[in-house]
Amino acid sequence: MKVAILGYGEQGRSAYEYWHSPDNELTVCDQNESAKLPEDVKKQLGNDYLKDLDRFDLIVRSPSVHPSDIASANSPGILDKVTTVTNEFLKVCPSKNIIGVTGTKGKGTTCTLITKMLEADGKKAHLGGNIGIPPLDLLKNGIKPDDWVVLELANFQLIDVKYSPHIGVCLMMVDEHLDWHADSHEYITAKQQLFRWQSEQDIAIYYAENDYSQHIASISKGQKTPYMKHPGADVIENKVVVDGQTICDVSELKLLGKHNWQNVCAAVTAVWPILGEVEWQISQSINAIRSVLTAFTGLEHRLELVRELDDVKYYDDSFGTVPETAIVAIEAFEQPKVVILGGSDKGSDYKELAKTVKGHNVRKALVIGKMAEKISQELQNAGFTDIEPGGDNMAEIITKARTSAQPGDIVLLSPACASFGMFENYKDRGEQFKKSVLALA
Repeated sequence: MKVAILGYGEQGRSAYEYWHSPDNELTVCDQNESAKLPEDVKKQLGNDYLKDLDRFDLIVRSPSVHPSDIASANSPGILDKVTTVTNEFLKVCPSKNIIGVTGTKGKGTTCTLITKMLEADGKKAHLGGNIGIPPLDLLKNGIKPDDWVVLELANFQLIDVKYSPHIGVCLMMVDEHLDWHADSHEYITAKQQLFRWQSEQDIAIYYAENDYSQHIASISKGQKTPYMKHPGADVIENKVVVDGQTICDVSELKLLGKHNWQNVCAAVTAVWPILGEVEWQISQSINAIRSVLTAFTGLEHRLELVRELDDVKYYDDSFGTVPETAIVAIEAFEQPKVVILGGSDKGSDYKELAKTVKGHNVRKALVIGKMAEKISQELQNAGFTDIEPGGDNMAEIITKARTSAQPGDIVLLSPACASFGMFENYKDRGEQFKKSVLALA
């Protein structure tokens, strides 16, 4: 079989390893002419990497490649040959106990909580997807029929998926990635694929207070369960409650910010049908859930405390790449704040972010990257004028942040933008932030 692998990042590498066999002839198609590829594959590199794909029997699309780009470069019907690493995994996975999580932000945190809760209850769980491990790589772990699989699934993986997990979870949703999608409708439709193929025996969980989330889950034929509302988990009188059972007080949660209450409730709602189904085991299940919620402090680059120096705390929230995540990060702290905002464009609107900066005890905003001018203008329109260019590199940005901060303040990197331009990605941005902060003397 002739197989084309479009894009050779982590998912492309995973596809190569999975389809590599004497029966298959593999060709890697990548826009990067200097891509480092295995010696035994054929190559189609450069600007025309998507052309003449009709000669292949199977085409494996990497997440960065939009299906419409494949279609426009080839003859009609070409997309019938296209699959993805995610699609293949959902097709062949030995266990059908799969939980898929999507949303704009909070996916990684929610997936990790779910996995840890299942493990705390004695179940074998495998975590992968957009969180860093390509789904097909999980097959190397010897997944058994009774195991559970938790997948973080972004719009890039979902846009053309043909299978749905047994339990689907849609978190808070706002418009994002409009630089990749044709419009908001396409973005929402891509997310709906998580639920489109569910049966009546499956479960669709959604955030009750978000219209997008509810609309996305509504396409499911399965049982629909909202969270932050009965019958799913909710926060009632400052306690995390599900099915009439109190799990813990929100003051015991180690995750910062009220927005993480949503992630907690989503995770609890997802595991409750699994852990709470046997009445005599409910006490054990509550203890398992509670042990995770009162110990888990969060993922890297998500409101991560890097250091306290001269009574100033420095937080890395580089994963906050849309205005909505920056808003909840700012709202998570009552203390005066020096915030670092800006980066590359994702088609976002910054009006609400500007209002939040104005109304939530921000001492100064340091603006960076291509969106610095646009964000500055929105801040000024909202009546916030304590704005300063952050600089051209992270060391300079941190120096200015330190100079601006006073004892008791928070220095917060939550850029509300993508990272490209000054940094390779959000991880590079976060790592440079931490390195510069730790270098302060």
